[in-house]
Amino acid sequence: MEFKQLQSFVTVVQQQSFTKAAAQLYISQPTISTHIYQLEEELHTKLILRTTKSITITPKGRELYGYAMNILELKQRMLEACSVESKRIIHLGASTIPSAYILPQLLPEFGREHEDIYFVMNQSDSQGIIDGLKDGLFNLGFIGMACQDEEIICQPFCQDRLVLITPVNEHFLALQAEGGAAVMELLKEPLILREKGSGSEKLAEQFLASSGLQEEKLHVVARVNDQEAIKNLVAGGLGVSLISERAAQNFLLEKRILAFELPEYLAARNMYIIYRKDYLLPSYVQEFLRFINAKTNKK
Repeated sequence: MEFKQLQSFVTVVQQQSFTKAAAQLYISQPTISTHIYQLEEELHTKLILRTTKSITITPKGRELYGYAMNILELKQRMLEACSVESKRIIHLGASTIPSAYILPQLLPEFGREHEDIYFVMNQSDSQGIIDGLKDGLFNLGFIGMACQDEEIICQPFCQDRLVLITPVNEHFLALQAEGGAAVMELLKEPLILREKGSGSEKLAEQFLASSGLQEEKLHVVARVNDQEAIKNLVAGGLGVSLISERAAQNFLLEKRILAFELPEYLAARNMYIIYRKDYLLPSYVQEFLRFINAKTNKK
């Protein structure tokens, strides 16, 4: 299997035409046909069904298309990394809290000290970052839950904690005077939770389980995949929520929500840096890693 065969296949799928694919790649249509035939022979499956008027991509062809896109992207990144040393790019994958509330404070300082280093950052939930790292899409990942995968090195670099947030009204202001004692009462309110797969959601599940609460017995009114949306919904009175203290800070300062502290041993969590064991980090990525550890001091 060769890169040129995969490129021909991907272009045919995208253009839905052998003729247009040939024109885009500046090669002959018979060459395109040969590349597709060679792939089908090697994989022992039909990838494209072709008639005089149209083409149809088979289910196996659709599956190969996804793999081929990843392979060609990795090839391009490899070429860029090896041939353009003056432009050093660090590809980061980060879950919500690191991408929105931690890295924006750290990247500008590092960038000022290293003007020849650039960043490309992709955001997903923690599990999505782990999967992307294993697929070779990122140099480093920043996530909100520990990763037990044997292929990945997982190191804590700073801490966060969970808080319970509520709208601002007389009822919740009165409960705030009771402090932590009011938390169990507050969990009877309509509850907004994060989506499955996020570190925050996992920590919230652990807290609820440790408190003897089963999710099916709670009044969960929504699952939302964005911390900013959750804060707006809580401020608007839809319900209460368990979210990162870092994420809650701006709304707390603006007095748009109230926060109730949870027991430290249940609510505290580490944020983690992850990278692949079998991947030798370039020197400039190692330098960035040292910078992160020095600045956060794993607190």
